Amino acid sequence: MRVLLSGYYGFDNLGDEALLEVIVAQLRARFPAVRLDVLSATPEATAKTYGVDATPRWSMRSVREAIGRADVVLSGGGGLLQTATSARSIVYYAGILREAIRQQRKTMIFAQSIGPLDLLGRIVVRSFCRGLDRATVRDARSLKLLQSLLPQTPVEQTADPVFLYDLPVEEIDLSTEGLGGEPYAIVSVRKVSTLRDGQHAIARAVDRLAQVHGVRVAFLPMGGAADAEVSTGIIRLCKSAPMLLPECPLARAVAILRGARVVIGMRLHALILAARFAVPFLAIPYDPKVSALCEDLGYPLEPLWTPGRLAPSDPAVDALVDRLMSQHDVLATALRSKVEPIRAAAARNFDVLGELIRDP
Repeated sequence: MRVLLSGYYGFDNLGDEALLEVIVAQLRARFPAVRLDVLSATPEATAKTYGVDATPRWSMRSVREAIGRADVVLSGGGGLLQTATSARSIVYYAGILREAIRQQRKTMIFAQSIGPLDLLGRIVVRSFCRGLDRATVRDARSLKLLQSLLPQTPVEQTADPVFLYDLPVEEIDLSTEGLGGEPYAIVSVRKVSTLRDGQHAIARAVDRLAQVHGVRVAFLPMGGAADAEVSTGIIRLCKSAPMLLPECPLARAVAILRGARVVIGMRLHALILAARFAVPFLAIPYDPKVSALCEDLGYPLEPLWTPGRLAPSDPAVDALVDRLMSQHDVLATALRSKVEPIRAAAARNFDVLGELIRDP
C-alpha cells in the first residue's frame, strides 16, 4: 500500500511538522506495510527526518508521477482548502485531488479545516473535488461547509491529529532557554495584515503577566523567521522584558509549551498543544479555525483580541489576564476532561482511512 500525503510540509512550520510527525507515526503503527510519499518544499530534508519518500511539491510532473504510483492520496491535515491565503493555494491543493480522482486513485480530505472560501473557492472545491471518496474535518464549521459543497462525499467531523502527539520518554532540560525553575508563559504570534491593531493589547497582557503575576514571558516563533520578526515588534512595545526564544526542533517546542503555566496563542497548533497538555490559554483567533477550536473545546475564556475588530481597552485586557491566572486550575481541569474524547476523535481519522483502504 502506497500513500501520498499532500500538505504544507517542508517549510519549517512547527505546527505542520507536528501534523506530519503524528500522521507518519500513526500510519506506520496501523498499517505496517505502508509506504509513504510526502509532497514537500524540501524533499531531501523531509525524507531524512521522517524516513519517507518525498517528492518536490513544485514540480508538477513529479507530483503527477507520484499520484500515479499511489494507491491512496491524502490531502491534509491542516487548513489547505481556503482562500484567505490566495487563489493560487486552493487551486494547487484542490488540483492535486482533481488529478488523483482523474487517475482513479482512492482520495481523501484528511483532518482539514475548510475555509474561509470566497465564491471562486467554493466553485473550485465543488468542481475539483467531485468524486472524492471520503473526508474528515476537524471542526463543526468545516463539516457543514464541506457537506454543502460535496453532498455525495461521506464527510465526518474528527479532530486535529496533533491531539495524539506524545512527547519522548526522556525529559528535556529547558534551563538553557532561561525557563527553568519559575513559572513561565509562552506567546505564539504570526504575521497577519491586521496585527498592528492588536499589538498593544498583546504587549499589555505580557506586562500584566510579568509585573502583577510574576510570570516570566517568552515568545516562541513556531513559524520561523517571520514569527520571530512579529514577536520582536511586540517585545519592543512591552514595559517588562519578555524573551524571544530561538528557533528550535519540534520536540523541544512541544516540551516548552507543555511546561508553560499559560499560553497566549495565534498559531492554531500552539493552542492545540496547550489544550493537549491542559495548559490554560488566551486565544487570538486570526482565522475561523482558531475560533472553531475554542468552540469545540467549549473554552470559557473569550479571546484576548480578534483581528479585524477594535482592540480591547487596557482594563479589559487586565481583567482577562487576571481571570486566566485566578481560574488556572479550573481551566486546566476542564481541558483535561476534554482531551481524551478529542484524542479519540483524532484517532478516528485513521479509522476512516482504514475503511477507505479496505473498500474494494
